Amino acid sequence: MGKHIVILGSGTAGTMTANRLCRAYDDSELRITVVDQDDGHVYQPGLLFVPFGLAQPDHLVRSRPRQLNPAVDYKQARIERVDLDARTVYLVGGIRLSYDVLVVATGARLLPEETEGLTGPGWGEKVFTFYDLPGAVGLHGALERFEGGRLVIDVADLPLKCPVAPLEFAFLADWYFRHRGIRDRVELTYATPLDGAFTKPVAAKALGGLLKAKGVELVTEFTLGEVDGERGRLVSYDERTLPFDLAVVVPLHGGAEYVGRSEGLGDELDFVPVDPHTLQHPDHAEVFAIGDAAGLPASKAGSVAHFESEVLVHNIGRHLAGQPLDASFDGHANCFVETGFHKALLIDFNYETEPLPGHFPGPVGLPLLKESHAAHLGKLAFEWLYWHSLLPGRELPGIGSAMPEHGKHHVHA
Repeated sequence: MGKHIVILGSGTAGTMTANRLCRAYDDSELRITVVDQDDGHVYQPGLLFVPFGLAQPDHLVRSRPRQLNPAVDYKQARIERVDLDARTVYLVGGIRLSYDVLVVATGARLLPEETEGLTGPGWGEKVFTFYDLPGAVGLHGALERFEGGRLVIDVADLPLKCPVAPLEFAFLADWYFRHRGIRDRVELTYATPLDGAFTKPVAAKALGGLLKAKGVELVTEFTLGEVDGERGRLVSYDERTLPFDLAVVVPLHGGAEYVGRSEGLGDELDFVPVDPHTLQHPDHAEVFAIGDAAGLPASKAGSVAHFESEVLVHNIGRHLAGQPLDASFDGHANCFVETGFHKALLIDFNYETEPLPGHFPGPVGLPLLKESHAAHLGKLAFEWLYWHSLLPGRELPGIGSAMPEHGKHHVHA
């Protein structure tokens, strides 16, 4: 019987990791168990499009075990806790799983109840999020009914999944209201705890310029403290207020609840600290974390999980063989930023290099930090790639875990 790998979570990161392991090892070498609490694998990038009627909710959800290699043992159960010393996972219902290697891939969860008033009066009526499927569906109805006024898009705090998605919502809202012929009756405001539209200066300048060009007000260093749904106000911790007729809020994020019940596993936000280059837990060599569950300075995005999984699968093999780990993960992330009017722009970056202009994946390729119809088509094509290539653990030709330097132009903001 081979070594037992237990993967907690079957979202993007957990599914890719399990399927890559199945491709790299045969049944006699590894036994793989994946645990998740439900059977609904959601294509999260599609949530952005639901409020605008550009994606159908039922098309975004597929069965979790059907995305996994048949050799994987899938268990649908809630996780009670992990005993790191005993190398045992306790599931609700009395099931215990002992492991040789544990991979934490349970993502990030939304914590709207942690912000005063967010789930109070107005929640689901004039205060929404599009970061889960019910919220995105509710917001679709609210946008259809919206005939004018002030719409505020607010990022409550960091870290968050897909940091560009709130910006994309602002760009698409501008396009949506222009398409409906009521843009002149809508004030759009984008509020962020950052000091600019994005985390790095070159990209912040480009994306902030797009907001300005589209007539979207940018409010920076606004960390959400309270939502006053009755009076239609967002209040920051420094007591600035933003009035709204419709608010689209990205709530606080945290790690999975069981992480907090598992002594020594997570940090104060219930994310799992790991070495930023090997993805190994600092105190437990047999524990790794990947994707949104990992406490890393990388973006919480699907592309990051894709690039991490290549390094992680390699390192699980090295760990089991008693070899030094490969410290090669560089924080690589890329994503298409939908900007409306059938255009998008592509950004590509890592721990050290911010999003820069140029081309990806090399000097001849898609333009970076520049709107194009080609990037929009790339965004649309990604859904097919997600289900048929990335989740099954297949390699994308010419696109590896390391960020390519070729094709990038180093400039100053």
